Amino acid sequence: MLTHDELVELYRDFRQEKVLSVYLDGKATDFAERTVWKRRLDQHVNEARRAMNGARPDEEDDFNKALERIEKALKEHDRFLPDQGWVGFATPSELVYGKAVRVPMPDLVRWEGGIRVAPYVRALKQQRLVLTVLVDSRRARIFEYRNGQLGEPKNLNAETFLGDLTDMNVSKRATSHTGVRGKTGTDAAQKFLEVGSERMLKKLMELVTDRVGEDGLLVLGGTSEAVAAARSHLPNSMKARVTEEPSLTLEMSEPEVRDALEKAASKVNQRMQGELLEEVINLARAGGRGALGPGDVERALKESRVDTLLVSRNFIRANPDYADHLVGAAFEQHAAVEELSGEGADRLDLEGEGLAARLRYTLQNNNAAGG
Repeated sequence: MLTHDELVELYRDFRQEKVLSVYLDGKATDFAERTVWKRRLDQHVNEARRAMNGARPDEEDDFNKALERIEKALKEHDRFLPDQGWVGFATPSELVYGKAVRVPMPDLVRWEGGIRVAPYVRALKQQRLVLTVLVDSRRARIFEYRNGQLGEPKNLNAETFLGDLTDMNVSKRATSHTGVRGKTGTDAAQKFLEVGSERMLKKLMELVTDRVGEDGLLVLGGTSEAVAAARSHLPNSMKARVTEEPSLTLEMSEPEVRDALEKAASKVNQRMQGELLEEVINLARAGGRGALGPGDVERALKESRVDTLLVSRNFIRANPDYADHLVGAAFEQHAAVEELSGEGADRLDLEGEGLAARLRYTLQNNNAAGG
């Protein structure tokens, strides 16, 4: 999948060329629907042809050449598409990009100057690292999820930090007298395990904090006691990017972990987007570094003042061409773009007609308090 920077680079590289952009919904799972995506593609291709009514013969020829490259890339998928969506960009001379994505995509075919980028924004969330940590009192499993790929890079066990608990250290058999300040051997062993667990969790959270960085997400699962203890070792700067998922356990298979963490990561993403939207709304109303509504947002884009563009999914669906123009303008100034869904999208539609932006600076004639 494309990163934000790769998508921006493609947009900038091909903005002066005619490009065929194809987005396909690949969610069908019923065997009877195995080739439905092909019929939908044909329908949208025919619509794109009709939009070319009156075009020069050489342009029609260019369209057909670009379509051939898209169809060649799709030929290997004779039944179902391999994931929830598929995206392809082609010019008459090359297939610029053609791959499956792990997020649902709208069915869309556009032949126009430059790449159609707005629908791809929702896939950029897959670039964000989601680290999942499953813990109990003695061990931990760590999963990394990015670009639809799940891996288990590290396995930690409390005994790594304890050393061997041999009979020379602690008796593992309960007795009525032990010489360990009145405790039984199993009591002492349990105490060692508790100390080891605490040390493990502290070390583990240090590793996790470093790996997650400044924009990754963290999902915690396992026993409630261990999760609470692990969370207590996280720095305050990370806690807004953390969620607990009770359904996650250490015994789960990787596919089970993937399904649970995708749902959990979506919750964290929506929460973070909601907090960002709240910040932007407050800034805009205070005359600060925020813009709310199409007029203010487009003005800020023209003045290259946008740091992060917020667009609701409903706005993109209702205004595909205009939304793509705005996203492209944001990419021109290397701004981040967030597509909001769910409650965040509903609030953005209500407060800003589907558009808002966090700004790099304010203009003096806005009478803002800070620039």
